[in-house]
Amino acid sequence: MIKKFLEHLGIFTMMLKDGVAKPENAKVYWKEFMEQCNDIGIRSLPIVLIISVFLGMVLTIQTAYQLISPLVPKPVIAGIVRDSAILELSPTVVCIVLAGVVGSKIASELGNMRVSEQIDALEIMGINTKTYLVMPKIIAALIMVPCLIVLSIAVTIFGGYIAGMFSSILSKEQFQQGLISGFLPYNIFFAITKAFVFAFILSAVPAYYGYNVKGGALEIGRASTTSVVVSCILILLADYVLSLLLL
Repeated sequence: MIKKFLEHLGIFTMMLKDGVAKPENAKVYWKEFMEQCNDIGIRSLPIVLIISVFLGMVLTIQTAYQLISPLVPKPVIAGIVRDSAILELSPTVVCIVLAGVVGSKIASELGNMRVSEQIDALEIMGINTKTYLVMPKIIAALIMVPCLIVLSIAVTIFGGYIAGMFSSILSKEQFQQGLISGFLPYNIFFAITKAFVFAFILSAVPAYYGYNVKGGALEIGRASTTSVVVSCILILLADYVLSLLLL
C-alpha cells in the first residue's frame, strides 16, 4: 500500500513538474485558461449561492434552538453564524461540493481525451499537454475558488440574517451587533488560506486521475469517482492539518 502511494505521489509530482513550462503559444493557452475560469468559477456560481444561503439560514435557526437560555444574549447567535461561515462552513463544505462538480468534470474531460488519443495527438504535434491541459485548470481553480469562497461567506451570513428576520429570532440591530462584536480579521486570512489549499486539491487530483486513465469508458467513470473520493478525503485531512497549524 505504501509502495502504491509513493508511486502515485511520484507520478503526480512529475506531472506538476512537467506542467511548469513556458507555453508554446501564449494566446492559445490564455484562451484555454479563460475557458477554465468560466467553467470552474461562473458555472459553479449558482450551486455555491444556493448552498451558501441555505447554510446560513439553517445555521441561524439551529444555533437559536440550542441557545435558548435567557442568560445568552441574542447577538451571540450572529457571532456564531459569522465565525462558523468564515472558519468552516463556506471553505470546507463549498469546496467538497466543488470537488464533486468541478473535479468530476476535470477527470472525465481529461480521461476522455486520453482514451480517444487526443492527448497523444497533441504530444505528437510537439505540445506539452501537461502545460496546455492540466496547468490552466489548476491556475484557474486557484483564482476562482477563493473568489467563490469569499462570496459564499457573504451569502451565508446574509442567509443567516434573512432567517433571523423572518423567524423573529433576533432583530436587525442585534444581528449587526453580533457581526461586529469580537470579529477577528485573522479568521479571513485562515479562510482564504484554506480556499487556496482546497482549490489546488480539487483541481490537481482529478487532473492526475483523468490524465493517467488507461482503458475505455468504464475506466473514465471509475477515475472520475475515485478522484472525487480522494479529493474529499484530502480536503478534510488538509482542513484538520491547517486547523492545527494556523489556529
